[in-house]
Amino acid sequence: MYIRVVDAVRATGLVKRFGATTAVDGVDLVIESGDVRGLLGPNGAGKTTLLRMLFGLIRPDGGTVELLGNTLDHLGGDVLDAVGGFVEDPSFYPYLSGRSNLKLLTKLDGRTGTGEIDEALGRVDLTARADDRVSGYSTGMRQRLGLAAALLRRPRLLLLDEPTSGLDPAGARAVAKLVHELSSEGVAVLLSSHQIGELEKVCGSYTVLRHGRVVWDGTAAELEAQAPDSAYALFTSDDAQALELAVRVPGIRVQRGTRAGLVAAARAEEMDELVATLGDAHVLIRRLELVVSPLESMFFALTTEHDGPALDALEPQQLADTILAGA
Repeated sequence: MYIRVVDAVRATGLVKRFGATTAVDGVDLVIESGDVRGLLGPNGAGKTTLLRMLFGLIRPDGGTVELLGNTLDHLGGDVLDAVGGFVEDPSFYPYLSGRSNLKLLTKLDGRTGTGEIDEALGRVDLTARADDRVSGYSTGMRQRLGLAAALLRRPRLLLLDEPTSGLDPAGARAVAKLVHELSSEGVAVLLSSHQIGELEKVCGSYTVLRHGRVVWDGTAAELEAQAPDSAYALFTSDDAQALELAVRVPGIRVQRGTRAGLVAAARAEEMDELVATLGDAHVLIRRLELVVSPLESMFFALTTEHDGPALDALEPQQLADTILAGA
């Protein structure tokens, strides 16, 4: 029997203009079922406008959108039945409880079932506060309630704008765990965020926007292979000897840090070789910390107006300081 396999999202040549400003300029985007894709870009890059077009909230001036194999028109219709998520901050009636808000949403969506609401609240760890008024919720709790609302639709495609905004580290980890679970169930997830560290924990692919155009698109592995050097903080039992040994490792740059220890600019495989070299020489590694990740260095190289030297020409400390200052 023939089974048709469709992409969760297939957008082709999307264009959106606001007067003389082109917010989205010929964007192509493909997301497969089960993929977790990060949508990255500086403020004004077109991320939110793109999400609004995918939700059918605004009509593109050019291009087409297919969601789960069906063409999306400006009326939305049944195409959005299996799509969940939110753009910018999820909004609720503040004088109602979290549970009451979800009950209202299920009625508006033509659905019933207390069990679904309880399950959604449990998956976002809001059961204990479900009967409290939303006016008393923190920003992070409202974000989690927004996730619960999205889950009520049993989505096959989840579009989330800054889902970890306002969450503490434990809450961000819980969201990452939930996204992994949904992906394993075949749900496609598009995460738009400026919190690069959170995206790195969950995304298997990335699309990077700048001035409304796609400047990079590919898998996490491809990004790591193409990224400029990362920056590492290194603390050893003998920093002077470590500096001498580092010259034996091709491609790595190491210098003393501005405060303490060493700073290295390298790719992951080069750092592996340095660690092995230090171990052979009985130089103990007391701490090794990734200060600037491949995704951060790639994001900076693709999206930042940088008039100075190329990243691979900067000293390690300059590399870390330059990227972190622009983050």
